[in-house]
Amino acid sequence: MKTRSHLKSASLFALGFVLLLSSCKSEYEKVESRELASGKTVNELFLGLSLGMDKKKFYETCWDLNKEGILSNGPGELSIEYTVDLPSGNPAKMRFYPKFENEKIYMMPMEFTYEGWAPWNEELAVEKLREDVVGLLKEWYGPDFFEVASEDKSLIAFVKIDGNRRVRIFKKHISTIRAEIVDLKIQKELVKKPA
Repeated sequence: MKTRSHLKSASLFALGFVLLLSSCKSEYEKVESRELASGKTVNELFLGLSLGMDKKKFYETCWDLNKEGILSNGPGELSIEYTVDLPSGNPAKMRFYPKFENEKIYMMPMEFTYEGWAPWNEELAVEKLREDVVGLLKEWYGPDFFEVASEDKSLIAFVKIDGNRRVRIFKKHISTIRAEIVDLKIQKELVKKPA
């Protein structure tokens, strides 16, 4: 039941986000349609994790990475923490924890924060963090991210779609950038399901 409530809130956010970003909606829709029609399946995430990985394998992989000192427990909802090397060289934390459907990963939300962030430190402003996260995810998943924004640019996201896998990056908070990687095919099926 927890999955359905998370799905509903994620779906409502996604719907609202797409509606608010209608100025680039046609470009987004074209890319999404083209990629889904390609039949290509791309499941890679990071650190040996992947979309479609079952829960047991996910926990085993994270446990092994924890024993190696690569991952640690993090605070809050996204409870696994990873120290990432961002293109700027500024130290940062990435926190993540997947969403499962039928005991398999279908979505991986991640949140990034600079370790030394403070409201008065312009060098670590959220806009610079967003540039850093986009740069990092281009290293991981390749170029071809495109900007989707509301007309007044108050909402901005960077998106990349490869077959079934969509990566979306956006500002969550004054100090936090959120990225979500989702299997679009499964997400679309879940949205169609009655509650």
